[in-house]
Amino acid sequence: MKTIIFTVYTIFFLMCASNSFSKDVEIGACYTEYRTDPVGIDVEQPRLTWKINSEKYNVKQTAYEIKAAASLSNLKENKNLLWNSGKVTSERSVNVVYKGEQLNSSDRVYWQVRIWDNQGKATGWSAPSFWEMGLIKTSDWKQDWISMSEEKSDNSLPCQYYRNEFKVSKKVQSARVYVTSLGLYQLFINGEKVGDELFTPGFTSYKKRIQYQVYDITKQLKENNAIGGVVGDGWYRGNIGWEGTKAYYGDQLGLLAQIHIKYSDGTEEILGTNKNWKTSYGPITSSDIYNGERYDARKEMKGWSQINFDDQAWSKVEVLNHSKSILVASNGLPVKAIQEITPIQKIITPKGEMVFDLGQNIVGWARIKLKGQRGDKVTLKFAEVLDKEGNFFTTNLRSAEATDTYILKGDGEEIFEPHFTFHGFRYISVEGNQEMNLEDVTGVVIHSDMKSTGSFECSNPLINQLQSNIRWSQKDNFLDIPTDCPQRDERVGWTGDTQVFSMTGAFNFNVAPFYTKWLIDLALDQQEDGEVPNIIPDMWNNKLGGSTAWGDAAVIVPWTVYKVYGDRRILETQYESMKKWVMYMKQRAGDDYLWNEKRKHHWGDWLAYQSNNPSYAGAVTEKDFIATAYFYHSTSILSKVASVLNKEADQKEFEELAKLIKGAFVNEYITPNGRLVSNTQTAYALAISFDLIPEDLKEAAAKYFAEDIKKFKHLTTGFVGTPILNPSLSKINRDDLAFMLLNRQEYPSWLYPVTQGTTTIWERWDTQKPDGTIIDGMNSFNHYAYGAIGEWLYSHVAGIQIDENQPGYKHIVFSPHVGGGLTSSKAELDTFYGKAASEWTIVENTMQYHIRVPVNTTATVNLPNASDKEIIIKNKKGKVIRLNDLSDLGSGDYYFEYTYQTKTKNL
Repeated sequence: MKTIIFTVYTIFFLMCASNSFSKDVEIGACYTEYRTDPVGIDVEQPRLTWKINSEKYNVKQTAYEIKAAASLSNLKENKNLLWNSGKVTSERSVNVVYKGEQLNSSDRVYWQVRIWDNQGKATGWSAPSFWEMGLIKTSDWKQDWISMSEEKSDNSLPCQYYRNEFKVSKKVQSARVYVTSLGLYQLFINGEKVGDELFTPGFTSYKKRIQYQVYDITKQLKENNAIGGVVGDGWYRGNIGWEGTKAYYGDQLGLLAQIHIKYSDGTEEILGTNKNWKTSYGPITSSDIYNGERYDARKEMKGWSQINFDDQAWSKVEVLNHSKSILVASNGLPVKAIQEITPIQKIITPKGEMVFDLGQNIVGWARIKLKGQRGDKVTLKFAEVLDKEGNFFTTNLRSAEATDTYILKGDGEEIFEPHFTFHGFRYISVEGNQEMNLEDVTGVVIHSDMKSTGSFECSNPLINQLQSNIRWSQKDNFLDIPTDCPQRDERVGWTGDTQVFSMTGAFNFNVAPFYTKWLIDLALDQQEDGEVPNIIPDMWNNKLGGSTAWGDAAVIVPWTVYKVYGDRRILETQYESMKKWVMYMKQRAGDDYLWNEKRKHHWGDWLAYQSNNPSYAGAVTEKDFIATAYFYHSTSILSKVASVLNKEADQKEFEELAKLIKGAFVNEYITPNGRLVSNTQTAYALAISFDLIPEDLKEAAAKYFAEDIKKFKHLTTGFVGTPILNPSLSKINRDDLAFMLLNRQEYPSWLYPVTQGTTTIWERWDTQKPDGTIIDGMNSFNHYAYGAIGEWLYSHVAGIQIDENQPGYKHIVFSPHVGGGLTSSKAELDTFYGKAASEWTIVENTMQYHIRVPVNTTATVNLPNASDKEIIIKNKKGKVIRLNDLSDLGSGDYYFEYTYQTKTKNL
């Protein structure tokens, strides 16, 4: 492929001189800790980000000024400011650290920013933004943990209901409730649910930290008030894991709520959970994440969270002596109900089952409308697929019952949806009411409330469906933690899955807060010797922990967040965890710097195409090879991290260690003729991707790699090799082979599941056989790991690439790769600087290529197969500029046109 790389600045002056656009530069969206106006954070020096909007070309920030105040009036009048940065000469507009007065619990801070552009002109001030602090000190918690006195049981117990009443005698200026639980909670004030967040307080390493949430309840308060809470087992006390573990974190549920009221006269009042509350069971007679929920509407207690409810039959609560020092503000993304889907058809299966088909594999639950007699029972079951005969199939759920049961109260139309469970499903089986129709069933989609940032499409509709499947599997499995699967008796945070998918995930959605929250638990659950459990939060007692590629999430995921978002702080906070993991590997490897399975269990290239034992999903690539390759890779990354953090001694230490590991790897695993001892696609992909092959052997190794691809004509990789397979082929200039693998529709391939009608990514290449046969046991239809090909679609097919020397897309490399019969590709990425775009179309050998460079960034463009002759460049107004060399492009839209010279290779 011939590539033209642009290298001069001429276009800047021409486009500025054309005065094509007259819009002013202005401040757009503003964020605090990646969120818009967050309430209840405990970051004492939060980071501020702003986007700059302009239709002009080559706009950069050269300076900024931030001011912050405790009230909007003070901010507007510039008085009693908490902080005024003054004019700071800097291009930084992402993650600027607040350096104002020290903040206290519950403080609200309003802030604005203005900037100076590279023409020396100042913008107006941004619209005011704010953040509000949570409870920073343990001593700020004045109320009690409360619980219900109940007999212990091996079975799922009913959810616990709590209530109390209180008066507000003066005019309220503002009111907040700080709330958390042991288990999952929902909170109500005066009969109205507080907030729209689900599965609170979230899944963390509960023995080490529990999150709390903060809600603005100012408008919900009256003179006389009632407050109520419902607490269910959730991850804390419910079933968790495939070994039947129950109550892993504790066997007693609890609730802690603290209300802060500020009155208009300047006084304040704090109240909340204490010994005066009452508790009772209610209509949710059992609720379990794996097994589902049972709801008996006959046991409903009308008005239980409203005033004047008769609670004489309720019991007094028990005050718990549970730690408050482990309470932390939520720093991730809340789980919410995001979308609703109406079934596309009602099916009666050959077995006579009434089944509703949503047309999409989702995570959430079914909301149903129904009528019937008091005591009638309706049972809902959930499945991802129908078997080859067309019957409801749940064998792959293993021990998870995934069943919701509703018992009618017989009072006209009734509506049911569960409270503390979720399912992974496309199909809903309804038993007990044969009169239901499509309009009576709604699929409720839930996931962490991630902002969509990326989109990709091309001229091949099968690849577009693959991209849709990748996004759906990410949404379905990013539910407070990154789960492996959302439907069976697992649904836990496998580190290896997260690691291999981390970059793809960051293209599709803003995952910075999501990964940050999960990484805190990784560091907390990491062992003293540096070993990283396979699952985070660690609910498996670190069984078989410390596996290569899985434990490396400790290094690779924070590095990904840094590259994508320019987040230096995550490197600072995770550095000791990263370092401990590398030193753990060093200790395990020993003096020969080779980390082999005799020194630790390794999963290897999990679920690779071939396996020596069909009952064990192992891999054909030598596990020791993989382990030492990752040892080198993480050590190399850590050396870079130390450099970023100005840890000079560490940087040199890990750079030298990486050289020693590489030398040992070369001696052990690379033959003198460039062939790898473990002669597999995964092995070559690892060695090429991680730069482990000596310069004089790269050409020979690339030849062996290509020969393996050509021999099989399909991929043979598993979880470890698949994410880097096509990027490695592109790295050795074999896009032809990469596109061959992408376009393949037969098993094994990315598109084979698409041809089978799937709407999510499968766990196995052959999760469902062409004849409709489904593998029993460990077999998920919703597993995002193989969806890691999405990174290559964005970065190579569309060509949006990171420059890690200017992270966060401060400098973007646009380098599209054309092939595979595609005639067009389009990707957009909403960075924290603004929207980047890359779109190419080939029309009769003419390449038409459009890019968008966000304000306050620059870009380099590599044009594929460009002629040495004339390249036509146009601006957004169609102004044609004829130049031969351009690079370090400033912001704006650029349109390139040239004769595309097709290059082909014989496979």
